[in-house]
Amino acid sequence: MQISFCPYHPSAILRNHLKMGSSRADGNSITVNSRFLEFNHKPVLPVMGEYHFSRDSRANWPRELAKMKAGGITIVSTYLFWLYHEEIEGQFDFSGDLDVRAFVTACREQDLSVILRIGPWVHGECRNGGFPDWLVQSELPLRTNDPRYLKKAAIWYEQIFKQVQGLFFKDGGPIIGIQFENELTDNAAHLLTLKRMALAIGYEAPLYTVTGWNSKYGARIPVDEVLPVFGAYVDAPWAETRQALPPSPHFAFDPARNDAAVGMDVIEGSGPDGWQLPYDRYPFATCELGCGLQATHHRRPIVSAMDAYALSLVKLGCGNNLIGYYMYHGGTNKIGRLSTFQESRATGYPNDYPILNYDFQTCLSQYGEAREPYGLLNLLHLFAADFGDRLAPMESVSADPFVPCTDRTHLRCCMRTDGQSGFVFVNHHQRSVCLEPVCNVQIHALDVDFPPIDVTGDQAFFLPFHMNLDHVHLRFATAQPVCRYENTFFFAAADGIAPQYQFVSADGTKKERTAKPGFDSAFDVDGVRIVTLTRKQAQYLRRLDGKIYIGDSCNLYLFDGTVCAIEDGGFSFRHYTGEGFRTITCRREFTPAVLTAAPCAEPFVPPYEEELILGRPRGRRWEKLCVSSPDGFVTIHETYDAAQIYTDGYLAADNFWTGVPWRVPASLLYGKTCYLVLSEQFSDFYSEADMF
Repeated sequence: MQISFCPYHPSAILRNHLKMGSSRADGNSITVNSRFLEFNHKPVLPVMGEYHFSRDSRANWPRELAKMKAGGITIVSTYLFWLYHEEIEGQFDFSGDLDVRAFVTACREQDLSVILRIGPWVHGECRNGGFPDWLVQSELPLRTNDPRYLKKAAIWYEQIFKQVQGLFFKDGGPIIGIQFENELTDNAAHLLTLKRMALAIGYEAPLYTVTGWNSKYGARIPVDEVLPVFGAYVDAPWAETRQALPPSPHFAFDPARNDAAVGMDVIEGSGPDGWQLPYDRYPFATCELGCGLQATHHRRPIVSAMDAYALSLVKLGCGNNLIGYYMYHGGTNKIGRLSTFQESRATGYPNDYPILNYDFQTCLSQYGEAREPYGLLNLLHLFAADFGDRLAPMESVSADPFVPCTDRTHLRCCMRTDGQSGFVFVNHHQRSVCLEPVCNVQIHALDVDFPPIDVTGDQAFFLPFHMNLDHVHLRFATAQPVCRYENTFFFAAADGIAPQYQFVSADGTKKERTAKPGFDSAFDVDGVRIVTLTRKQAQYLRRLDGKIYIGDSCNLYLFDGTVCAIEDGGFSFRHYTGEGFRTITCRREFTPAVLTAAPCAEPFVPPYEEELILGRPRGRRWEKLCVSSPDGFVTIHETYDAAQIYTDGYLAADNFWTGVPWRVPASLLYGKTCYLVLSEQFSDFYSEADMF
């Protein structure tokens, strides 16, 4: 099979047209042009991960942020839920787990930038989209320029500003961006009013963002005043249907930025009226790549690691220059003084979500466990950190012909290039669909013919051509570049593809090298060292404090100056010295908890019984739980519709059954009187349990 690409026609970069960007006295600056962001006048490719401080414990923030940083996150985005902070009108609460200033400060201590998503309406699967009940009941025309609503919104903005004043980029702080509203698709005038209101209060940041989705025409936004950011999810748990969705176009290299399906549970569609979002005035930026999904009561999809990785890689190939995930770290909803805070049909929204559980099946669970996408996506993040200045200016060029998501037999590819060098992106994954092996693939990119490769199995990768490795010219490689350390460049092998490298010397002489992936794969070319890792080894590679470490099947992060593992118990890792790998073993005391579950009679009427009977009356059964130690996690394997755990009479955890075992920290249960209640399961929801 021959793979070639459409002719490359460079487009001009527009500069100084967006009302954004900032320079400060110490010389640091952030600017935005029509193709990419620049930090200190250098192209960058940031990685943003959503983590809701109010959906976690304040005590956890420093360690969880350290894990996010180790996973390659450079910007933390977070919602402020108005309902959480002013449940009762006039009584604001920014204390404890709601202390946004403490959270932003914790981000600064990890050298992480921050984008605050201040609403007023935010959605986030929160009750009333984050609006307090008293505001909804006021019957004001919400999300409009009605002066009565704007007066309330201004008070909310002022309260947030008081908390974060002095922490903006201009002050030397970590806040580099503000998002106004969320999924407001048809009111550019209101978005502009919110921006002007925020500026008048004192907000000042290099980036002002809004969500840009709504049909293929894009949301109506105040042009050049804000940066539209986009999303893409591998499934739609908010869709009304209880059937499988058709193949997602997000796994084909379609350069369209807009996903018309995002938010369609709460926003109306729009017809063609002449509006077209001027995409070419903005860089392609995302804020909601769904590396996980939250199950609704009627739809319970399962997101695989390759779903998450292929989605992000495809968008990167299509030109994404701000990689933004929602959620990157799961959370746990609070329960208010007056109500629970989750979205539900009882509050007029289309979906029922768990009361507490906002785990999102994502990279870092609601309790801080690492899932496979955490390490897999870090392959892209490490590359973005070291080579983003090269990739960001490059444009996306489609394969000729384009291969749609419904095609199971042809290889899906695209190219990013500047006309001189570039990267070929390959995706051989379609969610819930098996793609046919594609053998003897011959890729032609600019003037480079890659050696034939066979692409089989479920995988996605990208290959470089005409890539400069310091003073060494790499003409092509059939392995994926990951990162560098001093004069060493790390690559990851794609499954089933032999790593081959071709270098060109100054006199035009070509040198061919092959490598067997592994820790002893290093070879030198003119003073540059190449290390080719297996895909699994590369998934555990971390850059911590500028040094390269590879965990032995464990996820490493740096906390208080110490290399730690997310997984419990002893662990080992390899430290790259520049000459080779040195193995280090760490011993930690760990007594894994043993869970005992004994059936019992109903000990009390569950305070949140409504969650156990969603949709119809359901039987329920109870078990008394006991754990032998507070260490590690315990797993609940049973089948149910909804499950709740009560500790000392309080709801401590809940879950909708998806077919994936439920993991609960033993510390949540240890030393307490604990009961598990499981409601009867019927065939009244969409399930993917049989697929995994």
